[in-house]
Amino acid sequence: MAAKTSAGLLMHRERDGQIEVLLVHLGGPFWKNKDHGAWFVPKGETNPGEDLLDTAKREFQEETGLVPHGDFVPLGSVKHKSGKIVHAWAFGGNCDPASLKSNTFEMEWPPKSGRMATFPEIDRAGFFTFEAAREKMHPAEFEFLHRLKNIFSR
Repeated sequence: MAAKTSAGLLMHRERDGQIEVLLVHLGGPFWKNKDHGAWFVPKGETNPGEDLLDTAKREFQEETGLVPHGDFVPLGSVKHKSGKIVHAWAFGGNCDPASLKSNTFEMEWPPKSGRMATFPEIDRAGFFTFEAAREKMHPAEFEFLHRLKNIFSR
């Protein structure tokens, strides 16, 4: 079975002399009470034959409600323990994380209840400094921040 491939965008801004990045927290009952390691780059799976950057833009819009624009800087890819490969690009931007609107998904909840419930794909978002993001992010994806920091230090 081939590894899943996802692509996403890492929005960044400068605030009070520091770079901050926009991360999203997954919605749904499995992630509800998790914080450490539960924040991610907005991303999603590619469709067959879809360009990776096009996937990243589409998924960013679906998960945040924002249409991304600007210069997209490639950050390469990382591999999750599950085998999923994630490709990412960085771009400069700003927004009010509290106003973001995610798409939704439906699943049986509680399990084996026969009842379907609707949940937001992303239940919240926030801007984080690199140091704060280290505590919040899924460890495999923190590498993207390391690469972004190296771009700013050039």
